Amino acid sequence: MKLFKKKKPARAASPELVPALRQGPGSITLPAAVEPFERDLYDRLRFAVPLIDAALMKVIRLTGGFRVVCTDETVQDSLDRFLADVPVGLTGKGIGCFADEFLDSLLTYGSAVGEIVADPEHGRIAGLWNGDISAVVINAGRDPFARSYSVRDSEGTLRSVPHPERIVYAALTGGRPLLRGLPALSSILLRIYECIGQNFDRAGNVRYAVTYKPSKDSSDFAYSRERAVQIAKEWSDGMNSAKYGQVKDFVAVGDVDIKVIGAENQLFDTNVPVRQLLEQLIAKLSIPPFLLGLNWSSTERMSQQQADILTSELEYYRRLLTPVICEVGRAYLASIGSEAACSVEWDNINLQDESALAEARLKNAQAREIEMRLENNENE
Repeated sequence: MKLFKKKKPARAASPELVPALRQGPGSITLPAAVEPFERDLYDRLRFAVPLIDAALMKVIRLTGGFRVVCTDETVQDSLDRFLADVPVGLTGKGIGCFADEFLDSLLTYGSAVGEIVADPEHGRIAGLWNGDISAVVINAGRDPFARSYSVRDSEGTLRSVPHPERIVYAALTGGRPLLRGLPALSSILLRIYECIGQNFDRAGNVRYAVTYKPSKDSSDFAYSRERAVQIAKEWSDGMNSAKYGQVKDFVAVGDVDIKVIGAENQLFDTNVPVRQLLEQLIAKLSIPPFLLGLNWSSTERMSQQQADILTSELEYYRRLLTPVICEVGRAYLASIGSEAACSVEWDNINLQDESALAEARLKNAQAREIEMRLENNENE
């Protein structure tokens, strides 16, 4: 008995734009979304630049929650319990956890892959698993719109996936990662930060130059070496005592000059180049600066426009996640013998949307009330 009962689809015709499909299945191989070295690069990039990691995590959280609605109300409760309690990987639980990890891979690597793990012995779904997209190769199936998957093991050998119908896959436009193009800018930004740290190590950690100038007296010249050694000892003792909270005055006889080394030099102002680089990063990530703690000057109207742009970005990610979530829901319904369909209802993105909808409902109600009054007056 098969776990997922599906109707056998009709064989699709080969499109004219892809004549290579007529040569047989597997003749087209899509390039891997990311190579293993690219995956490590993007992971290290998120680790090295906290702003990038914070932006991606905010996008995942702002995408919001959802509810899967079934057309058959008799199995809605069963579907809700399954989606709330389904195991995800080793530690996760619930379809929300699976969607968050799936979107994280989608944003970081440009595409994401997951698996609906089946339990044929009990005829049910055992759980969901988020896969490593850098180890997956996608091939054309028997039909022009069908896909087959192969997994690359640690030795580089490709192994075909026996049940491609249990694989869920999504990709950004063109399969290009959201972080593409950021390593070059981030390397410049990290070099600036490294130079700032080095400059503070040199000039920020204050060092002193103590100069003893003996007078023209012959006796002063005779004991200049001993006096210089004594001054150095007392100065070192006074500086070391400050580490333990003790204040010692430095008393010297003769012409002693004390200066701060490097006090005449000013540190470079890095605000302009750093901001220019951050603006490029934020333009790529499509996150308003105020959400990342950047206090850049912006008007209220500009902030509203930035929020609207972010809303459109989140709607785009929701459109990519909706088919994946529906596929998981349909797989569960098929496992329990139901032919019902399902859809995804997303929560409103933020409270501003809630207030805008409430205001729109109020105005519509007021308009209907005015129209009813006008109709009653005409009837009278």
